[in-house]
Amino acid sequence: MARDLKFTRNIGIAAHIDAGKTTTTERILYYAGVSHKIGEVHEGAATMDWMAQEQERGITITSAATTVNWKYRNQNYHMNIIDTPGHVDFTVEVNRSLRVLDGLVFLFSAVDGVEPQSETNWRLANNYNVARIGFVNKMDRSGADFLKVVKQVKDMLGSNAVPLQLPIGAEDQFKGVVDLINNRGIVWNEHDKGMTFTEVPIPDDMLDEVAEWREKLLESVADYDESLMEKFFDAPETITEREVLDALRAAVLDAKIVPMVCGSSFKNKGVQTMLDYVMELLPSPLDSEGVTGTNPDTNEEVLLKPSIDEPFAALAFKIATDPFVGRLCFIRVYSGNLEAGSYIYNTRSESKERISRIFQMHANKQNPVPNVAAGDIAAVVGFKDIKTGDTLCDEKHPIVLESMVFPDPVIGLAIEPKTQADVDKLGMGLSKLAEEDPTFRVQTDQETGQTVISGMGELHLDILIDRLKREFKVEVNQGAPQVAYKEAIFGTAEHREVYKKQSGGRGKFADIKVVISPIDADFEKGGLQFVNEIVGGAIPREFIPSVEKGFASAMANGVLAGYPLPDMKVRLIDGSFHAVDSDALSFELAARMAYREALPKCRPSLMEPIMKIEILTPEENMGDVIGDMNRRRGQLQGMDTRNGAQVIKALVPLSEMFGYVTQLRTITSGRATSTMEFDHYEPAPKNVQDEVVAKSKGRIKSED
Repeated sequence: MARDLKFTRNIGIAAHIDAGKTTTTERILYYAGVSHKIGEVHEGAATMDWMAQEQERGITITSAATTVNWKYRNQNYHMNIIDTPGHVDFTVEVNRSLRVLDGLVFLFSAVDGVEPQSETNWRLANNYNVARIGFVNKMDRSGADFLKVVKQVKDMLGSNAVPLQLPIGAEDQFKGVVDLINNRGIVWNEHDKGMTFTEVPIPDDMLDEVAEWREKLLESVADYDESLMEKFFDAPETITEREVLDALRAAVLDAKIVPMVCGSSFKNKGVQTMLDYVMELLPSPLDSEGVTGTNPDTNEEVLLKPSIDEPFAALAFKIATDPFVGRLCFIRVYSGNLEAGSYIYNTRSESKERISRIFQMHANKQNPVPNVAAGDIAAVVGFKDIKTGDTLCDEKHPIVLESMVFPDPVIGLAIEPKTQADVDKLGMGLSKLAEEDPTFRVQTDQETGQTVISGMGELHLDILIDRLKREFKVEVNQGAPQVAYKEAIFGTAEHREVYKKQSGGRGKFADIKVVISPIDADFEKGGLQFVNEIVGGAIPREFIPSVEKGFASAMANGVLAGYPLPDMKVRLIDGSFHAVDSDALSFELAARMAYREALPKCRPSLMEPIMKIEILTPEENMGDVIGDMNRRRGQLQGMDTRNGAQVIKALVPLSEMFGYVTQLRTITSGRATSTMEFDHYEPAPKNVQDEVVAKSKGRIKSED
């Protein structure tokens, strides 16, 4: 696999639901000669949607990786592509894919433009600083408007979107584009499914528009590249195609310009040109200086260049279970070389792992390869303990790369196996699913002994229960969905806790005085902000970590209804100890008792998850939809129109939204759609808090 890294591209395809990501990927596979038949999503035959649930529902659930070669300007390019899901419940798949990719093709529907999930994914791409190209798909659809979408990408996503093409015709008349860089018209040939194109003169009625947008393109590029600025003012006609492309590439890598192209994947138009621009404008692994990490032994920063001569370092970004080869770990190699059968070092578990085989992936099929080198993406098998986000490296050169941050689940569900015989199978299935998906949590309720699974939404849990049934042959009974509340404190309390136990012989003794309050505004990490203010050895130094540990472990259960407390500040200001009876455990127990006693005085409050919802509804149903939203404690954030339909944006508590999709269909006779994603936590109103607290204490028997 020794290739020139200059001709490698690691790209992802991301967008809102139904913008055509998988359809576009299927076209790429066809044009690159990987598949000889185009798989269609609506027929359940897409190569990249290989899971049974994906084929039945027509949605992407898990990100699929594939490898293709693309010929551009007589040069063979090697491309790793990751097709990501659009549904908000599976944002984790987009998050972890963006962490390891160099470039992104961002799809927009020419009809719907920038949608809520587009904004979420765009923010994620900004976090990871991924260079991107915008591809406006579905140009053949009624209501398609390329320049309107470009304007939305500019205004709503705050980016410098610059069109590189203008469409020739729109809706059912869409047949080609005018390339603004070299001023030529191209029309794709239908007889070979758009494999080739014909150059055509620019239509007369477009000449003025083309001149105007070409000037805007040159101006954007000249703004970025000062050497072109003089030419642009003096003699713009002397600027060559190569100069424009070089300056454009530099601007894309610097995230100063987002080039916009258009097409219709379903009608086989525009995907090939978009791929050419991927090769031309998006970064290769060599375009970054390298990857920075920390040496776990010295805490010094280490920079590894994308070269085969550097020590090996890779990031595990996904774990999957395959029925034939067992557990697969997808890795992005940043430096060095890994051969099948060799050992690597996992810095999290501090253990060596043997990698028995290496595969290049093509959706759910594996092609074995002898080695994988810097800049590549592959899957490895044979390991014992690797988790998502682990750094794998050379034992002699340990390094920890920046991992990924995953959101906490917002919805839970109690489940139990239908037969006693399935108890073990259920445990095994749940642990495998939790290993694959960092946003899926499994816990056992201490009081009831119930198994509670938590995830990002109803669809997320629905798919996971379906997978338990199909892949692990476990039938489960499920309870009603539960909201993942949290608790918070808004006041300050000072408390002294003395823990004393005499039982003949050596006793237990610990005495601490603490001030508990909300965390400081500038304390970014969340969790426990512990401040040791002990002076003069009132408590010996070796017992202080036990006090901190006691408070940290107690935060898993709040004092109102037993929900976790995400953050608080504890100042340890005084205390005393006994020379014989004091030990670490006594101070830990004293901290736990102080937590339970002091927290009720700190104005505790129940925090509920608030969701951001966007509803697309016909105008005549507006009143009913808004009335229903008000009944659900929704706060209207704004209204808009999109393609003749009304768009309602609101913030609404998750607890009021179970079964909402069915209710919305009833109100609007099935004509409205909605998308919902987690936004933030805020204090629950008193009546809601009282009800949840009462339920948790068992005074109200759940109706279910």
